[in-house]
Amino acid sequence: MPTVSVKRDLLFQALGRTFTDEEFDELCFEFGLELDEITSEKDIISREQGDQKASEASDVVLYKIDVPANRYDLLCLEGLVRGLQVFKDKMEAPRYSRVNPLNGDPQRLIITGETASVRPHAVAAVLRNITFTPERYDSFIELQEKLHQNICRRRTLVAIGTHDLDTISGPFTYTAKAPDDIRFKPLNQNQEYSATQLMGFYKTDSHLRHYLHIIEDEPLYPVIYDSNGIVLSMPPIINGDHSKISVNTKNVFIECTATDLTKAKIVLDMIVTMFSEHCDQPFTQTDQVLKLTLYLCVRSLSLSLSLSLSLSLSLSLSLSLSLSETAESIAQLLTRMCLKSEVTSDGAEIQVEIPPTRSDVIHACDIMEDAAMAYGFNNITRTTPRTYTVANQFPLNKLTELLRLDLATAGFTEALTFALCSQEDIADKLQKNLKDTKAVHISNPKTAEFQVARTTLLPGLLKTLAANRKMPLPLKLFEISDVVLRDESTDVGARNSRRLCAVYYNKTPGFEVIHGLLDRVMQLLEVKPGRNHGYYIQAAEDSTYFPGRCAEIFSHGKSIGRLGVLHPDVINSFELTMPCSALDIDIEPFL
Repeated sequence: MPTVSVKRDLLFQALGRTFTDEEFDELCFEFGLELDEITSEKDIISREQGDQKASEASDVVLYKIDVPANRYDLLCLEGLVRGLQVFKDKMEAPRYSRVNPLNGDPQRLIITGETASVRPHAVAAVLRNITFTPERYDSFIELQEKLHQNICRRRTLVAIGTHDLDTISGPFTYTAKAPDDIRFKPLNQNQEYSATQLMGFYKTDSHLRHYLHIIEDEPLYPVIYDSNGIVLSMPPIINGDHSKISVNTKNVFIECTATDLTKAKIVLDMIVTMFSEHCDQPFTQTDQVLKLTLYLCVRSLSLSLSLSLSLSLSLSLSLSLSLSETAESIAQLLTRMCLKSEVTSDGAEIQVEIPPTRSDVIHACDIMEDAAMAYGFNNITRTTPRTYTVANQFPLNKLTELLRLDLATAGFTEALTFALCSQEDIADKLQKNLKDTKAVHISNPKTAEFQVARTTLLPGLLKTLAANRKMPLPLKLFEISDVVLRDESTDVGARNSRRLCAVYYNKTPGFEVIHGLLDRVMQLLEVKPGRNHGYYIQAAEDSTYFPGRCAEIFSHGKSIGRLGVLHPDVINSFELTMPCSALDIDIEPFL
């Protein structure tokens, strides 16, 4: 959950009254938030860097408040105060509007086709006649950073740029150019740099170096110009120094470039709705892009009372909320959560207006959750459940837990490895053909290490051995976990399979150790040796194992896995130097 730090005195001033720490903690709980910590900048620096570094820091009391990850409207002081004031019936939920400037046409942001290959989308807005104070300015900057780290996914999906409109002139052009063709003075610098030079310059910057990879390898870099050719920003890296905002800025031009248009609209809406209250005309903004898409839209959703009852039950809320509260009462509860609601003339439905600040509301369940929150979870009457059920452990998990304990008792150490791995791990390194592995592929892998879901536990254990080569020999590891296999007969096209895998790593292969472990597992599973109604092994050929040192395991006439000495090439591919034997079986048939 994101944490918002606000100055206590500033918060109480905005709320119009003071609270004790206990009273504010209770208010946060009622509103669905959590007061995580009461601290100060001095305390934070003292804990992290020592008392000497903290001697000159501020001792103003800070409230650190945990907010839900999808409530972007609560990531700044303005949104937090507005939400609490509406919740406590101290003010009505504002209505946001888009207006044209009093003199002149609305500003335009023109998007050229060159941006399609790098960051194809852009939206923009203007906050006119805004009045900043040092505290409001700091909150404005902090909100952008919070959004960058949250919904913007560290600027990969959306990057925000804010500019002093009085220092630039529209229309503005969002385009993409070769790095050497882009030259400007970046924010808080004294000289001009080309985009290529900037990428090198910021490689040592503790903040901006984390964003360079987003466009570093692209042939064209995105850039925004004004009508005079002045660079406003090179998203998602840095703004230009010419248009930087300050406490004295009166008109703010906000642009959001993105790879996800929906996220860009949400981000733009959040910034303008949070800070439009500081405009001369509160809760207004102007914007226009090439395709003339209007934002700040209010959505409507009709909630039937019969649906609200079923949703309340499915959310495990008490019947008292649905049965004892009238439609008018539920509408009032929703209005307290900034969801203006009215009961229809026939009384069968509640018409709910969803403001642009509430992008988290996507279903009727979200609305009923807000109604329950406004009602007060502590006010819900405790009732005895109508249906009595007795919980039971999932049989497969119960079997897994029993086996884990006994394998550890047998002298093997349990490992827990990643469910995702590279294609090379399950194919080339095991001397298999990738097409024969039935692997489920990740459509947009972030790293080469996580390209597919594992089809065997063996690569993970061999990587664990490689990471612990300096430990005393022998190394004996096991893992009981799921692998994922393609299966066209299932509704999702894949299925999980619970496997047991063990490896023995020493100066000698130790085939007899792994074979003994198999016998012990079968003894625990009460499966006796025998070809008809028991288990047995027979010689098999497998490219992962050394020729003549591999056996297939059968139980009740069905193949359940293999054991043997791994092929030297497999061992070398995982950067191991000693012989290794392995056991890999499916335990689901034993249920």
